[in-house]
Amino acid sequence: MSSEVKHILVVDDDTRLRSLLQRFLRENDFLVSVAKDAAEARRFLEQYRFDLLIVDIMMPGESGLEFLAKLRQDNMVPVILLTAMGETADRIAGLEEGADDYLPKPFEPKELVLRIKNILKRAPAVKKSESEKLDLGLCVYDLQKKELLTRQGNVVHITPVEQALLGVLGAKTGQVFTREKLSELLGAGQSPRSIDVQITRLRKKIERDSKNPRYLQTVRGKGYMLLPE
Repeated sequence: MSSEVKHILVVDDDTRLRSLLQRFLRENDFLVSVAKDAAEARRFLEQYRFDLLIVDIMMPGESGLEFLAKLRQDNMVPVILLTAMGETADRIAGLEEGADDYLPKPFEPKELVLRIKNILKRAPAVKKSESEKLDLGLCVYDLQKKELLTRQGNVVHITPVEQALLGVLGAKTGQVFTREKLSELLGAGQSPRSIDVQITRLRKKIERDSKNPRYLQTVRGKGYMLLPE
């Protein structure tokens, strides 16, 4: 797996398990979002691009299998299903619907991380396109390579947190994200206050005048948004 930050969506109605997985995956350098059911997961999928989904089969209302079947109509993002111990039929059904792997509960979190990394290693490279590059005036940011370059082609060093910020804001340019939402998405000890610090540092790398930003803008009383050329 490359060193770029990977964004994972955990879909499970168990509040305790969602919290545990979110914390553990963040400790292993993943960007993590969590959804309590299929409906909330779809709202996330409309807003962000994920590298992998972890989906519980046994959810009230729409099950994980039903969610996966609908997802596979137009989205081939890798999916790991969480199944009840001994439910062989569910595992087979999940694989038939297009799941990439499954893990029976209870499971060892370290095993989940290994399975995630193995799947991401096998995931086909996404074709690059100009639309996946953000024109930031003096620099260009490649959303796929997670690489910031000057116009002359020189690499500008950015931290994993700065990569994650550009990834989240760049996936929905022109959309305002609150400091609280950004800190939730980035995790890894980020707070609303630390988001302000990260934004300031990132502006110094991409803006001609960091005190009067053109691209990474503040929306007073609401949050931040990215406006590339």
